[in-house]
Amino acid sequence: MTTTVSQPSAELAAPASSGGPPRRRTRVLALPEARWALAATVFFLLALPLQLTGAPVWAWGALYALAYVTGGWEPGRAGLTALRAKTLDVDLLMVVAALGAATIGQVMDGALLIVIFATSGALEALATARTADSVRGLLDLAPATATRLDADSGEKTVVVAELAVGDTILVRPGERVGADGRVLDGASDVDQATITGEPLPVVKEKGDEVFAGTLNGTGALRVRVERDASDSVIARIVRMVEEASETKAPTQLFIEKVEQRYSLGMVAATLAVFLVPLAFGEVLTQALLRAMTFMIVASPCAVVLATMPPLLSAIANAGRHGVLVKSAVVMERLGQVDAVALDKTGTLTEGTPRVTDVRPLTAAGPDEVLLLAAAAEHPSEHPLARAVVDAAHERGLALPVAWDFASTPGVGVRATVEDQVVAVGAPARLLQGASDADSARAAVLTAELEDGGRTAVLVTADGRPVGVLGIADRLRPDAAATVSGLTSLTGIAPVLLTGDNRRAAARLGAEAGIEKVRAGLLPQDKVAAVRELADTGRKVLVVGDGVNDAPALAAAHTGVAMGRAGSDLALETADAVVVRDELATVPAVISLSRRARALVVQNLVIAGVFIAGLVAWDLTATLPLPLGVAGHEGSTVIVGLNGLRLLREAAWKRASERA
Repeated sequence: MTTTVSQPSAELAAPASSGGPPRRRTRVLALPEARWALAATVFFLLALPLQLTGAPVWAWGALYALAYVTGGWEPGRAGLTALRAKTLDVDLLMVVAALGAATIGQVMDGALLIVIFATSGALEALATARTADSVRGLLDLAPATATRLDADSGEKTVVVAELAVGDTILVRPGERVGADGRVLDGASDVDQATITGEPLPVVKEKGDEVFAGTLNGTGALRVRVERDASDSVIARIVRMVEEASETKAPTQLFIEKVEQRYSLGMVAATLAVFLVPLAFGEVLTQALLRAMTFMIVASPCAVVLATMPPLLSAIANAGRHGVLVKSAVVMERLGQVDAVALDKTGTLTEGTPRVTDVRPLTAAGPDEVLLLAAAAEHPSEHPLARAVVDAAHERGLALPVAWDFASTPGVGVRATVEDQVVAVGAPARLLQGASDADSARAAVLTAELEDGGRTAVLVTADGRPVGVLGIADRLRPDAAATVSGLTSLTGIAPVLLTGDNRRAAARLGAEAGIEKVRAGLLPQDKVAAVRELADTGRKVLVVGDGVNDAPALAAAHTGVAMGRAGSDLALETADAVVVRDELATVPAVISLSRRARALVVQNLVIAGVFIAGLVAWDLTATLPLPLGVAGHEGSTVIVGLNGLRLLREAAWKRASERA
């Protein structure tokens, strides 16, 4: 029997109120399969004692007939529909076997087959509905309404879908955040374990990012909406999990292709099991009963169900932890990865330049040098200017007003700060033609910083060098652990592919534990590097975030994009997306994929052992029809439930620990 994983409808997936998400689980009787199975069971249990106590045939016969109809009409209809499409469905074979038993007087055995078959189908439907429940659970995290702050009307309660980017919402204590955004005002502890997995609430203040569905603590927050409701972290997880659930992995496609030929062969074998003993004088009733039992126990129901539950469960679990795997094909391929190539900026690093060094050249202290530079850079929108200004703010420096600001591309900025003309920019340009002692010292400091992988920025006051700043991108806190995990999983250390200069790349690579670094690469060079790895027989995983990474993501066996800072092109090209800046989830999802693949193999072994054992029993001895049905349907349920084990939180924890 083949049961597909159904997706939640729009009605079932309606978001919960802001008070908190209910724990929704599919009720047994909410499934039509369960209702029909219950009806068939009731009729069977009413008929059986009447038959055993010698009641008239019309009394118990009618009840058995109702059991046949209620338990068998749905799989029978599905089987006939498939037959019209020239596909032999196993469900139809089961119904035919039950009717065949009735024609030779085994009415009770046929009815029992129908009841067990219908009950098995209900259990499968209930088990596979757990994947849909996990998707609903994600949707339940998002509140239905939010409090929007309007300039004219003040506070207004609106449906979350009506919020637009740029709107300001008020999140009161104990409420769930209505949209992905950034805190404008207020401070609070926010429980975001449902999104990030962090066990403790996180302090959120002005400038911090918050996610829809996270639970606010004791403070009130004013939040500027930065994403539409349809593009929130939760919505993206749900959408991609649903899309992934509609795909089939290569293993599943292969099994379904084999299933059609197997079913035809099974029908031929069933006829042989019936006709050969009959030709040698076996009683018609016994030969037919043996053949029907053979048809039941040899059907590949458990084999068909072996693949998709583990893969879809893994997809849902990864989605809950911020890794959006786009298809079952991708989930299966992630487990095959045996080489990894990492981008640098925005992937291995945070992607945000930061001031790492302040080197004065005069009697002025570091704070004074940084103050002059930040004041001059304050009007600029250049990323390096933002890094200088942020560094001054972190030190609590009050910036004076800059006048006569001017910016020259490739050189730097110039402004009047406290009656001094301050210039901040490229040392080579600002020192051009200078030969005094301060300029010579500035050149030495510049060389030292650049040798260390920093970007050097010179600060001058009235034409005289006063200091040199070192600016660099910072390694992600989890980068080294991620590299170690990937090395352990694949057997070889990742390679670093970057367009940055060699010195900066080598420094970052050394900090992260990567020895093989390829720097100064254009997009086509990254593709060539990936193909070189693939030519050695490796299945390469590429992790990147920018537009320049998209070709390499497409060329790789599997591509993973960093979702928060990733470009739209990279997100579309990648096979999976890390929604948050958690690089450590990459080895975790690889480990989870390998566990899913192992469960697929385990399921196939379970199914094969049951089929082989029951068939051998039926051919060499007398296998009672009810026992054959119980063994066959029991194996199908075991396989389905075994695959759904990966929905549990413990499965992700074990995958993370292994990584």
